[in-house]
Amino acid sequence: MNGVSGTGSVVGEEWGARAAHSRALAVLRVRGRALGLAVLPAAVAVVLYAGGVTGHFTGTAWDTARWIVTVLAVVVLLAAAAVALVVARARPAATPTVELAETAAPDLYRLVRDLADRLGVPAPAAIALTPDCDSWLEDRTHRAHRLRRTSGGAPVLVIGSPFLWWMRVGELRAVLAPVVAGTGPAAQPDIAAARRFVRGLDAAVAVPQGPGLDPVRRLGARGVGQVARVLLRACRGHAGEMERGVAAAGSERAQAVDYGVRIVAQEQVGLAYAGWDRLLTRVALPAWRMGRWPAKLDAGVVSALTELSRRDRLAEGFSSRLGERPACDLLEEPGAVDEATSLLAARLFHGGPAEPGPDWAPVEWSQYPEEVVDRKWRTDAARLHRVLDDLGVPATGTDLNSDDAPGPTLTRVMAHLTTPRPETAEGREPDAGGASDAGGASGAGPAADTVLGSDTVLGSDTVLGSDTVLGSGTGFGSGTGPGPETDPGPETAPDADADLDLLVEDDDEPVNPAAEALAGALSALVARDEAAREARVAAAAAESARAAEQGSGPDGPLPLFPLQPPRTGRDLLADHVTAMVCCAAVDTAEAAPGLDWLDGPALLVGGERAADLGPRVLALVEDGDPEPLRVWLSRTGVRPEKPVRLV
Repeated sequence: MNGVSGTGSVVGEEWGARAAHSRALAVLRVRGRALGLAVLPAAVAVVLYAGGVTGHFTGTAWDTARWIVTVLAVVVLLAAAAVALVVARARPAATPTVELAETAAPDLYRLVRDLADRLGVPAPAAIALTPDCDSWLEDRTHRAHRLRRTSGGAPVLVIGSPFLWWMRVGELRAVLAPVVAGTGPAAQPDIAAARRFVRGLDAAVAVPQGPGLDPVRRLGARGVGQVARVLLRACRGHAGEMERGVAAAGSERAQAVDYGVRIVAQEQVGLAYAGWDRLLTRVALPAWRMGRWPAKLDAGVVSALTELSRRDRLAEGFSSRLGERPACDLLEEPGAVDEATSLLAARLFHGGPAEPGPDWAPVEWSQYPEEVVDRKWRTDAARLHRVLDDLGVPATGTDLNSDDAPGPTLTRVMAHLTTPRPETAEGREPDAGGASDAGGASGAGPAADTVLGSDTVLGSDTVLGSDTVLGSGTGFGSGTGPGPETDPGPETAPDADADLDLLVEDDDEPVNPAAEALAGALSALVARDEAAREARVAAAAAESARAAEQGSGPDGPLPLFPLQPPRTGRDLLADHVTAMVCCAAVDTAEAAPGLDWLDGPALLVGGERAADLGPRVLALVEDGDPEPLRVWLSRTGVRPEKPVRLV
């Protein structure tokens, strides 16, 4: 059985290597055809001159043809030389990474070299880390990479930093085996030449968008870019099949090393990706917006996935792996490496500065509730009251005690967002009013199933942003349609259509006009604040351009992969109202800011996360109904009439 399995592996590896080599030759043939097309006019000119010397092509017509072809040949050769020069000198894209010297991780380098020896392939030239859940080989032999350039022509092994903290040593070796096996095909001369040609074309396409080009040079770069696009289209299919062949060959070769462990390790890859994405979007992003960047993101992945294994029965057993040796033990200083990758993650996903500063400081997980959660709530609450001031809303609510001094209170917000209930309007029949009451009471039901789309997660499993009007009291069961025993005839159909049109028009009208106006003003203010922040980031990026040229910064504008999703005005308003409620709870009740590893900022009441605040805030924002929130405030002991402390 072992012999058959080994034979199949060898056959599969040979097939993948041969397929990759044939596709590499196809890519090089595209390059050869382009070169032949460039020298074709020169070859024709040589033939014409040779015919003139031998006396075969004589006369005025042949002399004219020789001059025309000569001029054409010179122009084409100059253009081809310009294209070749740009392709050769263009800087290929380099992945932003944290370089890992051998002195900083001797055990990791030893593991990779041992793995390469077992696979019978050249060892990677260096190792680098990236704040992503992926691993690959990257060629950095181009002279434009400067400090990143490697000697010997071997590629660099790029490892996702979350893997080092979540995976065990054996799992990491199994996951890296097919990646390291790719150094064998990469050393093949034809495959290496084809890859250099494709990378050069890809870099040449981006040259016209580069800074520092005058109009004439930019025009010439656009022409070169068009030629590069044509060549890329010609060899795109062959290049893709070549990479698939290389991957197939590496995968087949890696089956001889820890194959059984790799099957189990692939489950950890998916789990690490889910935890990393949740950590960035729910935990890190609120801190980045506050000018703080968590300094131990990779360590946070372990806490997040451990919490997931505690909550989710499907993840049971994963936390038991924590007793084994983690792969981060292969590093000499895991804390310093984690801090460097965390700063790089902030740059890539949020566009933060390249170096810490007064407005861009690291934060430890133990300080996260006070420095991020509490500051975020109070900043949002201050912005909310600033908008209320701009709208001319009175500083005190109608139910504010006269003994209390005017100030930023929750009562002011609730009084402004409260709207008269439609059930109390005059002219409503008792039956219709009862139906509306039932609808209003049940309006909290859908709201309880919605997910609050904000950075502050309060234990609800639902998200704000739906266009559904909750508790509006308008529906088909209001008594306006035909009864159950009525058979609507053709003459009643137009009336039914008219009722439907009226219902559609009513649905388009805002349920809470005060909330709509406040959400619009709040969105405008947030947009201005974001524009100012982006301007500061752009200025910081310009100052750090010198460092980026030395290879320490990523290529392209920052952030390369923005995480901030588009938020509607209703989402922002719910965010800010929730922040105001949390500030009031912290200042007047037994509540405190907290951190949930999977959901981000959380409000802790009596040491437990508040799990029922989200739907009550939605009832106030969407329906103008403050009663559910008032009940929660009374039960929790929060005094909404008391002023809160703002940033």
